[in-house]
Amino acid sequence: MTLRKSLIAAASLVALAGAWLLFRPELLFVNKEVHEEFPPAATADRASGPRLLTAGAFHGVAHTTTGTASLYETRGGKRVLRLTDFETSNGPAVRVLLIAAGDAADADTVKRAAPIDLGELKGNRGDQNYDVPADVDLARYRAVTIWCARFDVNFATAPLTTPEAGAVDAAQPPQA
Repeated sequence: MTLRKSLIAAASLVALAGAWLLFRPELLFVNKEVHEEFPPAATADRASGPRLLTAGAFHGVAHTTTGTASLYETRGGKRVLRLTDFETSNGPAVRVLLIAAGDAADADTVKRAAPIDLGELKGNRGDQNYDVPADVDLARYRAVTIWCARFDVNFATAPLTTPEAGAVDAAQPPQA
């Protein structure tokens, strides 16, 4: 093999490895299930237990997504975002964001909505919890978005609304 062919072959291998690392295509076929319990301290005493602040159902944007996003305040004032019956596509660098918008049907809305990153998506299936900083103004941040940071893609959004007084809500925290 000539030097030129060897250089082309080496450059092709490096480019192929780089593309694999960037796109991580195997993640499209691998599901990660998470089954986190609701924070135990929150369910210890139902009388002073968690209070549902807002909740909403996910709708797919770039990927089919189902489940509910519910924001609770636990005893002591800690706020927790809980995803229940959640399912979406897997992918690289997928994050959970709160956004200062009522909804987001595209990526540009998310980018303009002063997103607050709550962390990496723990799994693309199942129930999971994310801490919400105490200083987040929930009157302003009214939606949760599942965001692929690698490609700036909005997988799905859940507009959050305040439950009506006395309404039975499927997003209530699980019993202790």
